[in-house]
Amino acid sequence: MLNTIIPFIILILVVVFIHEYGHYYFAKKYGVGVTDFSIGFGKELFGWNDKSGTRWKICWIPLGGYVKFFGDRNVFSQADQQKILNRYNKDDQKKLFVLKPLYQRALIVAAGPFANFLLAIVIFFSIYTFVGKDFTPGVINEVQKDSPAMIAGLKSNDVIVSIDGNKVKSLMEVSKFITMSTNEFIVFTVLRSNEQLSFKIKPNIVSTEDNLGNKINKRMIGIKIGAHNNKINHKKLGPVKALYYSINEVYFVSVSSLKYIGSIIVGKGDTSQLGGPIRIAKVTGQVAEFGILPFLSIMAYISISLGLINLFPIPLLDGGHLMFYGFEKILGHPLSQKVQEGFFRIGMFLLLSLMFFTTFNDLKDLGLF
Repeated sequence: MLNTIIPFIILILVVVFIHEYGHYYFAKKYGVGVTDFSIGFGKELFGWNDKSGTRWKICWIPLGGYVKFFGDRNVFSQADQQKILNRYNKDDQKKLFVLKPLYQRALIVAAGPFANFLLAIVIFFSIYTFVGKDFTPGVINEVQKDSPAMIAGLKSNDVIVSIDGNKVKSLMEVSKFITMSTNEFIVFTVLRSNEQLSFKIKPNIVSTEDNLGNKINKRMIGIKIGAHNNKINHKKLGPVKALYYSINEVYFVSVSSLKYIGSIIVGKGDTSQLGGPIRIAKVTGQVAEFGILPFLSIMAYISISLGLINLFPIPLLDGGHLMFYGFEKILGHPLSQKVQEGFFRIGMFLLLSLMFFTTFNDLKDLGLF
């Protein structure tokens, strides 16, 4: 149990701290007063006050966090501006978030998710620089009989060039591109006798287990791959290339995640793969047993997910605030308090529904349903 709980808590503490510190950093940069910096929700476990009066604290429920600005009625920065003006003197008004220029408020809000993307880039950059990245070309060693790959026309000794337009630079990317594809047909481009050929393959959805023993629905086309010419090419990267591939990985994961969510919205995606804190804790504990590098990698992917989710235009999330600022820019004034509260009720319903659904999937994954 501790092998699962401890890695999960460490991961959550890091990615949530980085997210909230993004908000905090830009808030302080623009002179906004910060009264609370909380990791977790509920009753405070321990904390301290810094010289500027900010209360830094760790709370009972480590499933998120928040930065509370001076003068906020609540942690969502939805205080009534006129009431605040009447409540504070001119010196205190300089520290109020709601009175800052629109671009500063937007940067403060957006800084949280982008701090998560930056964390992922730093992790990938460190791995590629100090450990290295695989660049072993993939070749098809075997095409299973009557498989989607055979029906489409793939053959043994085909060198895999790209999948759905994504260049395949290593063996590991073959499985990744197939798994994360949301298209009905996967486009394989291969090199055969010095000629590039493309094939459309409709994968089978197979109930199987991943490398950690978790039940998953996996897209499979029926091929076995190996290293081209049996040569492994794993090398450390210089800073420029490491940064390029790090940014590229964050971009690919973000776009693939958005495509997956889009497929769910239109009714084509596999909703059983959606998981919540329980599944994240389980997988984190399993991955941590393999060492620090796999643990750092999953931390990077969770950080990307946290940043991406928070950019969704749903009230209560950072993306919801940015949506409100968009309306404010267009209309020339903020939405009324009543309208914002209506949006927040909708956002609360959506988030609670998502939490219920992912928790059900998590419990089902544990065999409780």
